[in-house]
Amino acid sequence: METAAGLTFRDATDADVDALVALIESAYRGDSSRAGWTTEADILEGQRTDSEGVLAVIKSPDSRLLTVERDGVVVACCQLEHRGAYAYFGMFAVSPGLQGGGLGKVIIAEAERAARETWGAQEMHMTVISVREDLIAWYERRGYRRTGKMTPFPYGDERFGIPQRDDLQFELLVKELG
Repeated sequence: METAAGLTFRDATDADVDALVALIESAYRGDSSRAGWTTEADILEGQRTDSEGVLAVIKSPDSRLLTVERDGVVVACCQLEHRGAYAYFGMFAVSPGLQGGGLGKVIIAEAERAARETWGAQEMHMTVISVREDLIAWYERRGYRRTGKMTPFPYGDERFGIPQRDDLQFELLVKELG
């Protein structure tokens, strides 16, 4: 079981962009993603993000791209964005070969702590592709609840991937941060 021991949490810098894009792509797209359970390879082809998208998160004054290292190697990341009373959690990626060992639980707990302590956030919000039942169930076990509030998938914008089905949408998940 993974603990915070041996992990370094820090904010991403411009120098991390290439490593973070590679990590995010490996966790969600193509054959490499199939080594982990968070793959979207069956529902989306093309890219998950790009250098411009990652850099925009790093540069945004209301956003942090939390980067997680073990032994000097980037193994995970997540975006935290301050949106008033709540924080938005996104761009979550764990290296496929390390998925399933408890690392994600440690990272999301640290992200929640950081959002609460840094911004006084009372809730964490995220959006998940609604057909990703396994992923939604994982978040539910972490205390997130489904809201039933849906937003359309950006069909036609290849920056978010090339959909392999026509029923994709995002569902809002919310957790009280106490």
